[in-house]
Amino acid sequence: YKFTDKLEFENVDFTYPSRQDTPVLHNINFEIVKGQTVALVGHSGSGKSTLVNLLYRFYQPNQGRIMVDGQPLENIDLKAWRSSLALVPQEVMLFGGSIYDNIAYGRPTASYDEVMDVAKQAHVHEFVQNFGEGYETLVGDRGVKLSGGQKQRVAIARAMLANPELLILDEATSSLDSRNESLVQEALDRLLKGRTAVVIAHRLSTIKSASNIIVLQSGNIVEMGKHQDLLAIGGVYNTMVSLQNLKQ
Repeated sequence: YKFTDKLEFENVDFTYPSRQDTPVLHNINFEIVKGQTVALVGHSGSGKSTLVNLLYRFYQPNQGRIMVDGQPLENIDLKAWRSSLALVPQEVMLFGGSIYDNIAYGRPTASYDEVMDVAKQAHVHEFVQNFGEGYETLVGDRGVKLSGGQKQRVAIARAMLANPELLILDEATSSLDSRNESLVQEALDRLLKGRTAVVIAHRLSTIKSASNIIVLQSGNIVEMGKHQDLLAIGGVYNTMVSLQNLKQ
């Protein structure tokens, strides 16, 4: 699917079928314009992951609708839609196979040069050179155990290769040491450049430049705007930033 204009959540309510007595999202309204990065922030259970589940069409809204380029999301071929998305999850799962195969999974038809290019951009190349078998090094149970930061970089390279219309990033650099974190952050910046993206933000320092920050609380959007504007309001976002002891 080719994204041309914007994606819109219009008055979306949602309750998981197994938990009918617990509404998860209430009257959600926002848009993602092509080329923009929209960040979702909020405490655990605020509805961030549920929004992503709806974007992937694992569920349908109970009320309201999601529109893509002016048409309801459910009218778009499901396979075409999902193949235009790429997710970099918080917990990166690599499958048993070579590092090369794990990157190429993003787009199996990619050439060797294309795989090498994204590996370099995502700072995978640096650590792979330390392995005797290079990109043919096996990972997983019978192979090398990659660190959290190395796995993240492989996942970023995979997403770069997929070249998605909409990138969904569950960013979690909090468990990484500072060297790994700066490499991962640089790779993420490259991945996000000029791309339409939804970022579930854990560390608020990473989303200062987002086009729009959506603050969720108990399934409601309580604040929305750019980093500086939200700080100026002195509300929920400002408090969250203060708690993370960030340099303003």
